Amino acid sequence: MSRRHWNEPILVEHPGRISPALARGFQRWLSPLVRILWRPTLTGIENLPSQGPFLLVANHSAGMGLAEAFCFASRYLTQIGTERKLATMVLPIDFQVPGIAALVRALGTIPSTREAAERTLGSGVPVLVFPGGDHEALRPIWQANRVDFGGRIGFLRIAHAICVPVVPVGIRGGHMTGPVLVRSRLLARLLVTPGLLGVKRWGVSLLGLLVSVGLLLLPLPLWARVPMVWLWLGSPLSFLPWIPWTVRLKIGPPLKQEDLFGNDPGDEDMREALTKVEAALQRLVDR
Repeated sequence: MSRRHWNEPILVEHPGRISPALARGFQRWLSPLVRILWRPTLTGIENLPSQGPFLLVANHSAGMGLAEAFCFASRYLTQIGTERKLATMVLPIDFQVPGIAALVRALGTIPSTREAAERTLGSGVPVLVFPGGDHEALRPIWQANRVDFGGRIGFLRIAHAICVPVVPVGIRGGHMTGPVLVRSRLLARLLVTPGLLGVKRWGVSLLGLLVSVGLLLLPLPLWARVPMVWLWLGSPLSFLPWIPWTVRLKIGPPLKQEDLFGNDPGDEDMREALTKVEAALQRLVDR
């Protein structure tokens, strides 16, 4: 069997459908740990459209966003179940890494491309997206509760093209589970991993700083310690969530097409729609 070419589209056979065995394993082994560490709450489920596809739009936090992802999955599976499909967008490179590729497919995720999102929504499956991406996830801790998508409007073009409502999900507390201290484009160029992941920004987390200090204090030659710190700071593991904190997720009322767009929206109209979505999310986070 030949390998898939890098430029070929990534096709997901069952978008939004999580493997039953994986769902049972998550609920049995991971959910109890998630509840102990982050005590997640998910409210506003009644705001989810009862039928038809929609674009679920959330703010992003804390490096890799693992805490909020685990919290959302735990509460969604408990309160809604696996019968209601929901496809989460992830980095396309996740479908290229052995092991991780099998996991993201078992989760029913889709690559974060316009083609994949439109194909999934067109088939009637709702899609969860974090438009802020690395820009928002790597914001410093003093901006933890600030919703900022960095001007990205691609998700709005998708919503308009498929004519689906945008449903905001405000997340608060996720950033505190793995505080980020610095966000920089320069770091993305100096370190190896950001380039491999295709991200334009990188950061230094509190965990990254503490472990770096520990590595520098090791009784080893300087020429050995410095590369160790360099490799550690470029590793996604430096953004692992490790601080117990309460993570709250709140789903807001859907923003309909007529609430966001005109008949033929241009770039300025899209930016105005972005402001409306960010404001709706900010209200949910502030509450």
